Amino acid sequence: MTTTKYISRILYGIFMLALLLFGLDALTSLEIKSQAIKSFAYFGIMVLTPLTLFGNLWAFKTRQWKIITSIFPALTLVGILIIGPLNIVYSSSAWKTQKVLYENGHFDFKKVELQMQDVGALGYNKRTVEVTYLSDLFMIVGPVEKDIDNRVEWVKVNKEVNHSD
Repeated sequence: MTTTKYISRILYGIFMLALLLFGLDALTSLEIKSQAIKSFAYFGIMVLTPLTLFGNLWAFKTRQWKIITSIFPALTLVGILIIGPLNIVYSSSAWKTQKVLYENGHFDFKKVELQMQDVGALGYNKRTVEVTYLSDLFMIVGPVEKDIDNRVEWVKVNKEVNHSD
């Protein structure tokens, strides 16, 4: 196997990792909390998609391998063009906790938070969500229940956090 095929396969592996992280963050309730990982996923798909596509077309000699290794990068490129590169850039900032409104009395890793997202020149997005922390890197977000004040498992704390990780 030649050096170009090794490089192409490594690049394809990194591209698939960035695509997986982007898909999990953008299409599911799982969100990336770490700004470094979120930037890798969002900017990685925009940079690695054309590199992987052209690298695979150049590195592999047979038509069959060129087609097989170009399917995901080509579909991703179409997706990027449909979504819009600017929308991807504006979404690449991680949500930062500004205030913890409620804490779950049973589970320390569940909270209701006011979060903000920096969208560059467009200002900030705000949201109030129920957050389940899986680790320091990932969290699951969901809507806040309407009758949260009447629920015994939620303790009102109104704690200012202002994370600027």
